[in-house]
Amino acid sequence: MTFVLAVDDDPALLRTLSINLRARGYEVGTAADGRSALQVVAERMPDLVLLDLGLPDVDGVSVLRQLRSSAEVPVLVLSARHASDDKVEALDLGADDYVTKPFGMDELLARIRTALRHGPLAVGTPPRVVAAGELRLDLTDQRATRAGAAVHLTPTEWRLVEVLTRTPGQLVRQTDLLREVWGPGYHRETNYLRVYLANLRRKLEAEPGRPRHFLTEPGVGYRFVP
Repeated sequence: MTFVLAVDDDPALLRTLSINLRARGYEVGTAADGRSALQVVAERMPDLVLLDLGLPDVDGVSVLRQLRSSAEVPVLVLSARHASDDKVEALDLGADDYVTKPFGMDELLARIRTALRHGPLAVGTPPRVVAAGELRLDLTDQRATRAGAAVHLTPTEWRLVEVLTRTPGQLVRQTDLLREVWGPGYHRETNYLRVYLANLRRKLEAEPGRPRHFLTEPGVGYRFVP
């Protein structure tokens, strides 16, 4: 059973999330503050985390940073903060999605399904390894190395790599990339791509300012060049 951890200081929202998720077959854990959330994660790694940014003790951004330092679990941020800067910061730190409050339960459930669907590649699929210069990207085991050194990628970064390397040298349009990685309804969120491609270049390119493999076609899309 898929285990979802919901972290929020609003007891009414936690109750609503628990009822709706359990009704759809999810196992649910809850935490009302950041320390409790990190304790749950230490005891049992969830399959997905719903994380509020406005927690009473440890800020949700700090919780996200600690999660990403040790785990690749999908994280959906739930926040009343609507500013673009807050969204970009959360995505830059490794959040897989950002849902602003108030939100519809159907929308949230759809985003949860998308995040879980785009998790690690299914067991039993043939190994897929992409080699490009100093890069070695094992998409089956989700292991990356550059010049022999291990590189950590977040789940969303792996999804971007998987889509871009699927058709080497070919242009992947922004709308197609957004749809495949984040799901329908994200065709205008081009700032997500800007943030994540900058991170990929910083991690995987020898010269991030002069990338050789993850290239931008301004205003159109991106391509991966081996």
